[in-house]
Amino acid sequence: MPEPTKKDETETQSAPPPPEQKTPQDGGTGKDKVWSIGEGAPEESGKRDDSQMSTLFIEKPQSGSVSVGGNITFIAKVEAKDLLRKPNVKWFKGKWMDLASKAGKHLQLKESFERHTKIHTFEMHIIKAKENYAGNYRCEVSYKDKFDSCSFDLEVTESSQAAQSIDIRSAFKRSGEGQEDAGELDFSGLLKRREIKQQEEEPEVDVWELLKNANPSEYEKIAFQYGITDLRGMLKRLKRMRREVKKSAAFAKGLDPAYQVDKGGKVRFMVELADPTVELKWYKNGQEIRPSAKYIFEHKGNQRILFINNCTMADDARYYVTAGDEKCSTELFVRDPPILVTKGLEDTSTYVGERVELSCEVSEENANVKWFRNGVELSDDPHSRYRIKVEGKKHTLIIEEAAKNDNATYSVMTTGGQSEAKLSVDLRPLKISLALEDQTVRLGQEIHLKCEISENVEGKWYKNGQLVEASDRVKLYHKGRIHRFVIASSAVDDEGEYMFVPDAYNINIPCKVHVVDPPKLHLDGLGENNTVTVVAGSKLRLEIPITGEPTPKVVWSRGDKGITDSGRIRAETYPDSSCLVIDAAEREDSGPFRITLKNEAGEDTALINIKVVDVPDPPQAPNVTEVGEDWCVMTWEPPANDGGSPILGYFIERKKKQSSRWMRLNFELIKETTFEPKKMIEGVAYEVRVFAVNAIGISKPSMPSKSFVPLAVTSPPTLLAVDGVTDTSVTMKWRPPDHIGAAGLDGYVVEYCFEGNGFSQGISTDLSEELLEPPFHVEADEWIVANPELTDKTKFTINGLPTGSKILVRVKAVNAAGESEPRYHPQPILVKEVIEPPKIRLPRHLKQTYTRRVGETVNLVIPFQGRPRAKVSWEKNGSPIDKNHINIRNTENDTIIFIRKAERCHSGEYDMKVEVENLVDKATIDIQIVDRPGPPEIVIIDDVWGENVNLSWKPPKDDGNAAITGYTIQKADKKSMEWFTVMEHYHRTSATINELIIGNEYYFRVFAENMCGLSEDATMTKESALIAKDGKVYKYPVYNDFDFTERPMFTQPLVNTFAVAGYNATLNCSVRGNPKPKITWLKNKVIIMNDPRYRMFSNQGVCTLEIRKPSPYDGGTYTCRAVNTLGEAEVECKLEVKGGLSFFRLLMDGVPPHIIDSYMREVQADKTEGK
Repeated sequence: MPEPTKKDETETQSAPPPPEQKTPQDGGTGKDKVWSIGEGAPEESGKRDDSQMSTLFIEKPQSGSVSVGGNITFIAKVEAKDLLRKPNVKWFKGKWMDLASKAGKHLQLKESFERHTKIHTFEMHIIKAKENYAGNYRCEVSYKDKFDSCSFDLEVTESSQAAQSIDIRSAFKRSGEGQEDAGELDFSGLLKRREIKQQEEEPEVDVWELLKNANPSEYEKIAFQYGITDLRGMLKRLKRMRREVKKSAAFAKGLDPAYQVDKGGKVRFMVELADPTVELKWYKNGQEIRPSAKYIFEHKGNQRILFINNCTMADDARYYVTAGDEKCSTELFVRDPPILVTKGLEDTSTYVGERVELSCEVSEENANVKWFRNGVELSDDPHSRYRIKVEGKKHTLIIEEAAKNDNATYSVMTTGGQSEAKLSVDLRPLKISLALEDQTVRLGQEIHLKCEISENVEGKWYKNGQLVEASDRVKLYHKGRIHRFVIASSAVDDEGEYMFVPDAYNINIPCKVHVVDPPKLHLDGLGENNTVTVVAGSKLRLEIPITGEPTPKVVWSRGDKGITDSGRIRAETYPDSSCLVIDAAEREDSGPFRITLKNEAGEDTALINIKVVDVPDPPQAPNVTEVGEDWCVMTWEPPANDGGSPILGYFIERKKKQSSRWMRLNFELIKETTFEPKKMIEGVAYEVRVFAVNAIGISKPSMPSKSFVPLAVTSPPTLLAVDGVTDTSVTMKWRPPDHIGAAGLDGYVVEYCFEGNGFSQGISTDLSEELLEPPFHVEADEWIVANPELTDKTKFTINGLPTGSKILVRVKAVNAAGESEPRYHPQPILVKEVIEPPKIRLPRHLKQTYTRRVGETVNLVIPFQGRPRAKVSWEKNGSPIDKNHINIRNTENDTIIFIRKAERCHSGEYDMKVEVENLVDKATIDIQIVDRPGPPEIVIIDDVWGENVNLSWKPPKDDGNAAITGYTIQKADKKSMEWFTVMEHYHRTSATINELIIGNEYYFRVFAENMCGLSEDATMTKESALIAKDGKVYKYPVYNDFDFTERPMFTQPLVNTFAVAGYNATLNCSVRGNPKPKITWLKNKVIIMNDPRYRMFSNQGVCTLEIRKPSPYDGGTYTCRAVNTLGEAEVECKLEVKGGLSFFRLLMDGVPPHIIDSYMREVQADKTEGK
């Protein structure tokens, strides 16, 4: 808010204007206009009265009073409970001034919001109030179609501490120092009374001294007050006067720097000479002055005096006097006499629009006179509405057409006086010659409102309290005293209460306009035949615009049943439309709906067809009809229901069976019902599904197809060989194909053909040779399938062969992709049994003693070979086995010995014998059944001394069929007999128990321990050991220090290892030795040093070599060498690095399954990312 015109703090405040003229408008500077307030127009008060009905304000700003220089705050509160956003609030001063743009040092607008009370608070702070801040204010709040307004008044009272006297310098202080209007003189401090103030007698003022000591900003004020016409010349002369005057030898006393005299007065110049004989001359502006009636010279001793009589403005000049070669100068200022106001201004009352003249007379013609309005100087600008007329001594201020805001205090000021008067401008009484009349018109007809008033004034038109502006549709006419309002074509919105309000008058001329219109449905936005299509499941909100005045009654119906305003299907009616609402539309909702409008002017009806469409049903699960290495062919049937809209095409998706992420395969619709997905990973199971698409959208996905795996046939089986031959059968064995493929292997087909079917030449004699091509020509239909059903084993017996015949055999691997190339046996096979010597293949773990605990199951499988009809027999410790306790089961290739619950009696040596005719093979198995041992035989207290007891005992008679591994010793106080363990896993049969409590009596017991655990019972000492208080001192025996030094020895050797290329591999072993041995790693007998591909660790005797991402070239023999001062030791292993091989090949090469599994997952992930 800009600051009003600044006045000196010590000047006397002018009396406040009368109530009807609190603060005049206009006529001042732009800054005064900011705070000017005119009387509100009648329509404003009417609008405020209407706004009182609103409930937006819960607290309105109240009128208040503040002293000049004080602060005041106005508060308005709005409740936000029913508001979705913050309301819009504006603060006004007077009728139109928006204070939002005036915020600043003296005006601050603030707002806040209390969340728990939901109340908006708006505040207006006025800081350091001034007199012209007083007036009427207004606060307006609006939110959508709601509006509220409140008016309040601010009264600014004069401070009681205002200065009572007039300071001429303060009165002539420039207004708004430091502001944009700085430089204009503010004479409001002198305008305090309406009567004429003549210049009172004042003490003589030295103008030269006043200018010399004044601030440059006050020069113009001084010039106006003292009648200085040539201010610039005066200042130049004053500058010369300020120069330092040199001491003169000729003048004992020189002229004063400056003199002043009133016009018509007399001035005296005097100098005193040092030598009275010196010739003296006087000069004016360089011209010598001769004695005359005007210029009189006088001599008094050494004094020389010049009198100038009847001074005029021409005598205002520079004077100097010469004495010989020296001179002395001064300045003379001739001041005009003050201009007096001989006839003052008079208070004037007039009407708006009249010519106003305010006149006064001064003592001199063409005098310099200044006019003021409320203390602000008026300029004689041609564009100003104020005109100043001068006729001799008469000065007149003319206002051609007075306005209401011309109410003010006008004043005139001269150099010797001032006068002020009040101008009151009132409105002429207004009469209504022709009032507005109520009208009823049909829609589209002309609305013509006309009124006539007694005065030719402008006015405003209002509709329902809102201002109506002229536009292309609304024409407003004003001619003389007649005002007309015309709308060529009426609309429904034109109905309402109209009012004409003359400007500046607090009256209004009202009338009512009623517009009638027959009801009509507007169906332009609907489709052909008024058809509306809606997607099933979505909400339909069909809005039909309606017109009609009065508002027609709307009825919706379907068939004979009306539609209410509630339920899933409902009707909603608004002033300008009606809505048919269907929540979650269903296909059964399709059909015609009727809407009917009725009012007093007529009726209108229409049928609206609702069509409910939906996305199609999902297709059936697709079928995968053909599978390739990385592709497949899929087909499907169209969905049974297309959702009411034709099928436009299909989208295909696929995913890996173990994944949940589907991938779209086509981004353009497929019209056909077949598709060929490509770029799949061989051996990975996939599923596919189909989406149907119509104009409404995409259906739900079909059920996934059966999982399928892109396949490629395997390589031929390998190492096809004869496993056995009888007189009627041939048993073949083989190894799986080198390359099976990620799809796996379903089984094998074994085929054979007989000799005499064309093979007799070109037969290979190298039995180690594997054939992919037949060694002879055989027709395809001559091969006989030996196994109608696939066999998943790598061994098969061809039965029903004639004895003595020769056959050729081939084997094919089969998977989902088909049969592989066959593998041929290189030689014809003679069908005749061959004797095979018996041989027992005893498993490695049975070559040592086989140990089991009592109660555990013994199940041993011992394979053997031998043909034909091998005979197996068993003996235990040289005697036949009792089959009631031990079960024996024999087959052609192995024998099984089974004991359900082992007992210690089952321990012993079992002899196995395999016989084929006269050939025999034997093997022996040592089975040991172990149990927990019995307790020691006897425990004896050998000695008691001090706090120590020496015990000894004998080993148990029953060791549980296993070596005794230790003893557990417990003690118990005789008083409590609670047992506590003092030693565990003790290996000797004597022990010393220490740290016993003196005075207590102890019993001891001992448990025996073997690999099965502690004995069930313990042997306790028969006597107790009393720890006497005064026992003899036990002398501890002297032991020699134990020698812990040891040469290096590997407790865990290196193991031959397979690694996968690109994956870190580790080699581990453990070593012990004292002193701690130094560990060195070698590859192919070469020491590994400073190679970043290797990392070596040694922790607690465990030595580790890590090979980072090995390649096939990292394979070889690795050695770990441990060396200390007592010797050295070495262990070595072989590392084979394999890469890029199939799961089967890695498995056949002996790579551990967990390493293969990790490798295959990484390879699969890399392929997926590559795609």
